[in-house]
Amino acid sequence: MKALSQKRRHPLAAIALLLMGLLVTGGLYAVATTVNQAKADTTTFSASDAQEGGKLFAANCATCHGMGASGTKDGPSLVGVGAAAVDFQVGTGRMPMQMNGPQAQEKPRQFNDQQTQQLAAYVASLGAGPSIPDASLLDEKGDAAKGGELFRVNCAMCHNAAAAGGALTRGKFAPALAGVSGQHIYEAMATGPQNMPVFNDANISPEGKRDIITFLKKIETNGSPGGNDLGGLGPVSEGLFVWVAGLGVIIAFTIWLTSRTS
Repeated sequence: MKALSQKRRHPLAAIALLLMGLLVTGGLYAVATTVNQAKADTTTFSASDAQEGGKLFAANCATCHGMGASGTKDGPSLVGVGAAAVDFQVGTGRMPMQMNGPQAQEKPRQFNDQQTQQLAAYVASLGAGPSIPDASLLDEKGDAAKGGELFRVNCAMCHNAAAAGGALTRGKFAPALAGVSGQHIYEAMATGPQNMPVFNDANISPEGKRDIITFLKKIETNGSPGGNDLGGLGPVSEGLFVWVAGLGVIIAFTIWLTSRTS
């Protein structure tokens, strides 16, 4: 014990501990970087896709997001957002943005499928992030009942129970989901675009996301067996419409009846 105590008081002990700490930290960083790189490379993109995507990014996106997608005051960094985020934002026309506003709105897209894939490949090469979902998760053959339960618990408070969309604060809104592709629905859950929270695999599993997509596509094709759904805005707005319309009919009938008696 005495010999060990003397070694701890040695002038070089602090330097040795510092070097040991740096070696351990460097080793852990190297392992983490290797894991991230492995995750980033588990895509179907080629090196040429990433190279062409870099050219498209520099010409169309770097003004806001900066060279190397490191971000500027006009746009956030895209390092680590993954290919799924790019495919959603660019594939729905939300990016590049048409104008500044509370949130990016859907519009006719500027890039075709190949160019969108190239942009996604470039951003995916910058860091690990959610990848474009596998086709097996988009086959719309999940459990619609479970999907409906998951949707009502996690999504209906913004998108409406009938997925008809709804208003949020300060000019923001949750869009209607009718007509949205299963791939873009999955990518939105995985990446959390605009004001939407991220539902990673720990929140909603890939199978759960598949079930939600199945549910949304099922209610989209079912229609409204009870007649006009009035936009599916919910019982309050629909009840108000029925009340106003019914009251109008009663008033009109009363006026007609009194005019007949006079």
